Parts: sequence; C-alpha cells; structure tokens
Amino acid sequence: MGKIIAIANQKGGVGKTTTSINLAASLGVLEKKVLLIDADPQANATSGIGIDVDSIEIGTYQLLEHSSSAKDAIIKTETPNLDLIPAHIDLVAIEIELVDKEAREYMLKKALQEIKGDYDYILIDCAPSLGLLTLNALTAADAVIIPIQCEYFALEGLGKLLNTIKSVQKIHNPELDIEGLLLTMYDSRLRLSNQVVEEVQKHFNDMVFQTIIQRNVKLSEAPSFGESIINYDAASKGASNYLSLAKEIINKNA
Repeated sequence: MGKIIAIANQKGGVGKTTTSINLAASLGVLEKKVLLIDADPQANATSGIGIDVDSIEIGTYQLLEHSSSAKDAIIKTETPNLDLIPAHIDLVAIEIELVDKEAREYMLKKALQEIKGDYDYILIDCAPSLGLLTLNALTAADAVIIPIQCEYFALEGLGKLLNTIKSVQKIHNPELDIEGLLLTMYDSRLRLSNQVVEEVQKHFNDMVFQTIIQRNVKLSEAPSFGESIINYDAASKGASNYLSLAKEIINKNA
C-alpha cells in the first residue's frame, strides 16, 4: 500500500508547492511510483510541472465532488514514475459546495481508496489555509510534512497547525503522523537563518528532517519553465537537496 503524505502549512510562501513538485520528482527518479495531487485552487503544482491549467477537465474538484474517479483524473507527466491529479481555479468553490455534505472531511480519503495500492507515495500539495480542503488532505493522509521557512516569522502559526493536526488525529484520523518539519529557504550567510534552524532543532529534535533546503535561484526559475528542479537542472544545489530529502524519506519508511 502506498503512503499518503500531505505537505501542509497555512502560511503562504514557505515552499509547500516547491517541495511537493521537487520531492515527487526526486522520489520518481529514485524509482518510486509517485502520484502528486494538487489540492490548492491556485493550481501552482499543476502549472509548475508543465500542465496547462486551462486544459484541465477532470481534477481534484471532480474527485472531491465524487463526480469522477481518481483513475479518470490522473495525468501522466514527463517526469519518470510521476503522475498528477491536477487542480483548476474551480477548486475555490469546493469548500462552499461540501459544507452541507455528510462526512465532508472524508471525501478525498474515499476517492483515493481505489488507487492507494498503485503507488509507493501519494503527495498532496495543500492550500495555504486550514479550511476544508486541507482538512480533507489531513484526513486522507498517513503523514504530514510541514515546510518551515528560515525567516523571522517561521514559527508563527506553527502552533495553530500542530493544534489542527492534533484535532484531526483525535476526531478524523488517529493514524496521522508527522513525517517531519522541513526547513526551507535557508541561507547560511544570514545569522537569522542559522538562528531559526537552531530554534526549530532545539524545540522539535527528531521531528526535524536532517536535510535543509537551501535558497537556490534555480529552484525559483524551474516552475516558470513548467519543470521540476530534477528536469530543469539536475546538477543544482536545489536538486541535490530534494534528492537528499527523498532518500531520507525512503530510508525512514524502509
């Protein structure tokens, strides 16, 4: 059975989508079968991997509505071993549409049951909020990766997210685990970056991934070409960081 990992943080701009795309591509290159699910109405994971968002007819919206099966929503990507369930701006409406539905937090979990065994890893790129979309992702997931930016407000909002995870564990998904806290946008020249790393490691010990994602121009450029960092520049620091993270996750789950 595949492991479902949600990549979540209600704070925007911390590297969720960058991590989702590049971790998925790195796991694929390491010969794991991977499905990436774009659960963010901004659809950046979809466009960032080279899929034209306007051409999407079936995606996460139809999956959550149960008007389409997961198998019908899957698109092959040009990255080895990587499939995608894309998003479209229509996903914005789903929170309102699901509000009156029974068991609305379980829509994604139900939809993924038929394909969970087809993949080694299913990664969910969550929206930057703690709404119904993210709740669906956390209820469906076996574990969650929390990206934390190495900047001043890094730990702000982390308590809120950890409380949300606790309540999901209590009410909807007792099996939900924290896969790890991932430090992103690290710049070794900045004292603040180093302080944030020290603080997070001191408070959360083993929960923090050993791999730290460094600031890297190539990582910022890759999405504008619709490519993961592995396809865009496999020799870059960003590619090496995400391959190292993928190996760490594979070893942890061995």
